[in-house]
Amino acid sequence: MLKRLIFAFVVFTMLLTIPNISLNLFEKKLGLTSEASGKENTLKNADAKPEEKVARDTYEPELIKVFNTKTNEVMVIDFEEYLKGVVASEMPVEFDIEALKAQAVAARTYLLYRLKKYPDGQAEHPKAAVCTGVHCQAWNSKDDLIASHYQGWYDENWDKIESAVESTRGQILTYEGKIIEPLYHSTSGGRTENSEDVFSLAVPYLRSVESPYEGDSPKLNGSVKISTSEFIEKIESVYGDMDIREDNLEEKILLGEVSEGGRIKTIIIDDKEISGREIRSLFNLNSTNFSFIQNGSEIEILTTGYGHG
Repeated sequence: MLKRLIFAFVVFTMLLTIPNISLNLFEKKLGLTSEASGKENTLKNADAKPEEKVARDTYEPELIKVFNTKTNEVMVIDFEEYLKGVVASEMPVEFDIEALKAQAVAARTYLLYRLKKYPDGQAEHPKAAVCTGVHCQAWNSKDDLIASHYQGWYDENWDKIESAVESTRGQILTYEGKIIEPLYHSTSGGRTENSEDVFSLAVPYLRSVESPYEGDSPKLNGSVKISTSEFIEKIESVYGDMDIREDNLEEKILLGEVSEGGRIKTIIIDDKEISGREIRSLFNLNSTNFSFIQNGSEIEILTTGYGHG
């Protein structure tokens, strides 16, 4: 008989509907060619002065340093070419061009924010502000993309990726005139999280909002199955011996705190408080929106949404 230990149809996380953000263009600081900068842009006020269209402290360098997590080397790469590799890696190219454009704007904003915040690199990669792994933004070279797909995929889709990046050139997201940290997710599971429920800092533009458009996402629901003995072994390997057995898990595992977005912040196992993020990491779950189902000697962990948080 199935026993539900925790009912938590909680939600995955993090962004991306941001209140009062602005799409900001900074051609003036980029020094675009007359052909590019001369095009009419309906997002601008035609009567505004150039200085009024430029986000504070934004500058797009021609070349950037990126730590390649596959080779453990720092690459020097063209700014826009890097963005193309991010868009191709973070979003399926089959998505509508407008979705790819939105991804390009988010990726550009994220990169510029990191370059400004970490000019000398981060602790995880001291010589570069960003890396090619999920710690920052996923990135693949053209050769990597061809190898993971095939030459025909590249020939058919690269123009679309280039268009998404080049048609949004110079566009970034700002809040009250300042560039934002645009943390984005794959699948929120129905509602995003407040930033302080994921990290320690409350950010005014990272508020929990409904996200009702994900019903067809392949990452909406996930499942991990594990034997009860292995489940207990994993828990005790990290948190020490506990009075938990196959026949008492239902009473020993309790729901603790739930975030405003509905995700598990803490659970209680044998009177010990454990964060939802620790459980997610321990069992390699898609999100902290999870619940347990015990069926005899097996436990199934169900997740909703996909992404960290």
